[in-house]
Amino acid sequence: MDNMLNNMKEILSRQVSGFHQYVLTDPVHLSYVSRNLCEMIGVRKEELLDDSSDRYALFVHPADRKKYSDFIERLACKDQTLTEEYRLIKKDGTVIWVRDIAASKKTYKGIPVGTSVLTDITDLKNENDDLRFLNETIPCGFLKYTCEKQPRITYINQKMIDILRLPETRDGELDYLEMYKSNIFLMIPMEERRRFSKYLNRVYSSETPIAGEIAVLRCDGTRAYLFGWVTKGVNEQGEAEFQSVCMDITERYQMRKTSETKRYLKALTDVYDMIFEFNLDANTVKCLHSDEKSYFKRFEDIAMQIEDALERWLLVSIAPENQDNVRGFFKDFCQKRLYEADSKPPQITYSALSTDGTIRNYTGVFIKVDESVSFYCCRKMQDASNTEALKSENDQLKEDMRDLVMRFSDGIAAFEVSPKGLVRPLYASENVCEFFGYTKEEWLPLTTRFTPLENFVAYSEVAYEDFAELLRKGEAEFSYFDVKTEAERKIKAICSQREQSGASSRYVMLYAIEDTESEENKVLPENSTVSIRTFGYFDVFVGDKPIAFRNKKSKELLALLVDRRGGYVTSEEAIGFLWENEPANAMTLSRYRKVALRLKNTLEEYGIPDIIESVDGKRRIVMEEVQCDLFNYLSGKEEFSQLFKGSYLTNYSWGETTLGELMSNQK
Repeated sequence: MDNMLNNMKEILSRQVSGFHQYVLTDPVHLSYVSRNLCEMIGVRKEELLDDSSDRYALFVHPADRKKYSDFIERLACKDQTLTEEYRLIKKDGTVIWVRDIAASKKTYKGIPVGTSVLTDITDLKNENDDLRFLNETIPCGFLKYTCEKQPRITYINQKMIDILRLPETRDGELDYLEMYKSNIFLMIPMEERRRFSKYLNRVYSSETPIAGEIAVLRCDGTRAYLFGWVTKGVNEQGEAEFQSVCMDITERYQMRKTSETKRYLKALTDVYDMIFEFNLDANTVKCLHSDEKSYFKRFEDIAMQIEDALERWLLVSIAPENQDNVRGFFKDFCQKRLYEADSKPPQITYSALSTDGTIRNYTGVFIKVDESVSFYCCRKMQDASNTEALKSENDQLKEDMRDLVMRFSDGIAAFEVSPKGLVRPLYASENVCEFFGYTKEEWLPLTTRFTPLENFVAYSEVAYEDFAELLRKGEAEFSYFDVKTEAERKIKAICSQREQSGASSRYVMLYAIEDTESEENKVLPENSTVSIRTFGYFDVFVGDKPIAFRNKKSKELLALLVDRRGGYVTSEEAIGFLWENEPANAMTLSRYRKVALRLKNTLEEYGIPDIIESVDGKRRIVMEEVQCDLFNYLSGKEEFSQLFKGSYLTNYSWGETTLGELMSNQK
């Protein structure tokens, strides 16, 4: 028994970090100190033990003594276990951080005593101080969150809290910070959640960071726009976690958006008689464009509360028999009940008092700029008696442009063409911007200058001659890749007529239209054997049906994979063939990823996605899944010996290397 007691004392003295005991009656003092505590502070036992005072408190950092005394006072109140962190000054002057875990109870005589264990957390605190320094000196938000389906935030710095405008929690009020921590998707707008979730999945599976812009919901209901990146790491427990660093670019985003909107409005004013801006976040409406004689001219660019403005407008201009219908239309808009996914913009017709004092018929449409701002655009409807006026080609095209904007849904662009054939973009939504082969970052500088049409359309998958034909005829249809739906869609373009003098600019508007290809034509053939022809022009057949590649680069990528005969092709290698005169950089890598995704979608459309294998960004043709004249010829079998007639991948100049090899083997 004595040996056991001696062992326990030895353990407490040497092996339990910073162990010591208090008597918690006045005056509070230490009744026992371990050798480990003495070594931690650099003192002898006699320097800490004194029945008349707490000598240990003398080694607490002066700035933390109030915190320490409150800690001891709370500990003495009742039987409990408490934790506190504070600094100690060692005898040699060195400052260390400790975490004090103390438990109190009363002895059988009713005397309150406490036992305490210290942990040296100096290294951890220094690390946190470094992080705090970054927080204070670099205007970035830091986040750590779990890799769950519904990620939980495990760390958020003060800058991110400020960006989200999270208030301090008061008694009886909702703790917004804890609410946001419980599910990171609460700070992501509904329309962005699918994209954000896909990015997280990609980071988790590929273990490579992703950077980009995204909107977040502030606690006050407004939106902030962030640029940042997501990476996958490991936390202190060895578990996978996501880590993000974010910069607030809201001001820059708003400036850019304002600039784009002004250019867009310039095009819209050529189409509509009146344009109003509705801002649901601010609950305001203001007139942006109206006729010089219009009643609304006096209120132009003056923001008014939506309810007040609508009532004044209804009372002044709308015909009495239409007021209830129009009032209900705008009420539904304000309550966000008008917009539906993949539907046409909400429209209404009504009668109203015109500037000449007569009652005229009007048609109006809401055009969504972003989730909070929409333009309400309206114009007078043509009277039947004025149909003769529409016979001129120029008026008809303007009417077509009006109808175009009335019908567009989630993709539109507008650009100006000078008399010399130079182009300057006015506005483009992201998915139509991609139609021209530009990212948003590349597109922005183009809006500040005129560019030769040939250069402007160089990255588009549509030939320059087709755009020139658009300017000549006034309208055209093209195919484009919608980055939101990751699918091929069609785009329609309407161009205003060139004036005879050629002195003024023309306007071109483009919008996304539904694919009108009949379902009958989309039915996959029963025989799904994939046949590839490389001798001559490159073509691919599923059964007897040729694949109609809507994108020439995706077809060329497939040809390149076939040419490699089952070997993997890296992104950099593919770029070297698809864009021979351009280096592999962020811009060409972005284009290549879109081309590869288009190829994947095309193969899925025809029910043959398995002919391509992708691993870590590298791709190859699965030779066993296809029938190919090249593969058959190179097999050496007699029945295929006559397939090669001297031509190979005539579509592509880079095929000459393999052609030379085939010619050499033929000899």
